[in-house]
Amino acid sequence: MPLIYQNPMPIKNIGDPFVLRAPDGTYYCYATSAPDGFKAWSSTDLIHWTDIGYVYERQEDSWGESDFWAPEVVLHAGKYLMHYSARWGKNGSLRIGVAIADLPTGPFTDISNHPMFDFGYAAIDGHVLFDADGRKYFYYSRDCSENIIDGRHESHLYVAELNDDLISFKSDPHLITKPEQVWELNSGRPGWFWNEGPFVLKHNDRYYLMYSANFFMSRDYSVGYAVAERPMGPFVKAAHNPVLFTTVPEISGPGHNSVTTSPDGSELFIVYHIHTDAQKPGGDRQVCIDRMGFREDGSIDVKGPSYTPQNVPSMEK
Repeated sequence: MPLIYQNPMPIKNIGDPFVLRAPDGTYYCYATSAPDGFKAWSSTDLIHWTDIGYVYERQEDSWGESDFWAPEVVLHAGKYLMHYSARWGKNGSLRIGVAIADLPTGPFTDISNHPMFDFGYAAIDGHVLFDADGRKYFYYSRDCSENIIDGRHESHLYVAELNDDLISFKSDPHLITKPEQVWELNSGRPGWFWNEGPFVLKHNDRYYLMYSANFFMSRDYSVGYAVAERPMGPFVKAAHNPVLFTTVPEISGPGHNSVTTSPDGSELFIVYHIHTDAQKPGGDRQVCIDRMGFREDGSIDVKGPSYTPQNVPSMEK
């Protein structure tokens, strides 16, 4: 009889989960998790998680003062770099910063006392893509708090090529998606619309941009994707979006995903959050994981959101 797991995972009171698999095979989950920094959890099987506490804490001279959101960590040149969102003490606007550590458990310290970039608008949800040719790309959301189009607050996704330091740009950023499909306009907050939480993976030489839409505190927060032949686009949204959305009363607001592999590397898993109380959607969220893959036609297939027993991720023999 196969071993089983069941959503949700034992990581609660969080949002925006990102999972890094370290070189030794250990998984680390970083998330929106504290008012003054970020906590993390570790696992060897994607199912059993250990709380390792704070990995980044705001300091007196930190540029960010509040709203610490959506950390993502990458290993580069022997160091761990965390791109995260926070509210800039200088002007009260959201920006993206970079912190660095020797270990995935931290402690992460800011590379500088200012954000990674300032284009004069609010930006959140940074994501790094390492391409096979050695080039690096940065995806982020221009936040709807300050992006008003014809009276509508809209979050748009942007991309730029990174320099090798992962903290500066080689190209100017340009717009790649905005909320326009029908499912993205059921925002749960009149006059506000979102494309946020970008995550990019490559399959058969095509680039798949996964992202979330609608208000994160609503049942209709969901995940869709767009496809491009090049990392900077143009991206075309899938006609069958969304691919992860509320389907049963027991689950509400699945979104802001990352993707990782099973311990033996044979399976893909989507990692995302749902509302802790499905009947009272809000900021209190918890982690779920489900299998995903690609159909023969190249479209993404997500086996979730699940709330019944599932086979555990494939382990190395």
